[in-house]
Amino acid sequence: MIIIIKSLYFFLPAYFANMAPSFATRLSILDSLAKPIDSGKQYKGFPIFGSHKTWRGIVSGLFLGTLIAYFQILLTRFDFFQKITFFDYQKENILLLGFLLSLGASLGDLVFSFFKRRRGIKAGVSWIPFDQVGFVIGAFLFTGFLFQVPLLVWLLILVFSFFLHIIVNRIGFWLKIVPRPL
Repeated sequence: MIIIIKSLYFFLPAYFANMAPSFATRLSILDSLAKPIDSGKQYKGFPIFGSHKTWRGIVSGLFLGTLIAYFQILLTRFDFFQKITFFDYQKENILLLGFLLSLGASLGDLVFSFFKRRRGIKAGVSWIPFDQVGFVIGAFLFTGFLFQVPLLVWLLILVFSFFLHIIVNRIGFWLKIVPRPL
């Protein structure tokens, strides 16, 4: 059980980075960044990413994910949090880890959005399991070589993220944060 808690705690920056775009739409301070990353361009008759993939989402995800890593550093003052970490958060470059997890999650989501558009699937329409795990694959690719985390941890994150994504999406729908449930 402790390995699951450690795995989820380790991945918190990516989880928050993945959720940030949904909340950032409510922040008028970021309205100037509400521009599509693909500038509305198309590739082979389909949007590259889609109008819902914005600079606001990327920036808010990077900021929030890195901020969560900073909070994780602060929390290591408490014994409980020291016991659920894989790294010495005071010695390792955890801000870099948080940034890379966030960047990887954001870009992983973008890559899978690109392929989703190629298949003709519109934004907001579920593409199971890729909508639920694309950000995990991206985060792994950006951090897996710099920060040594056991493969079992990545597999646990992949499996749990699939289900957590669906649960959080449903909660977001009930709270009127996301437009439609998966």
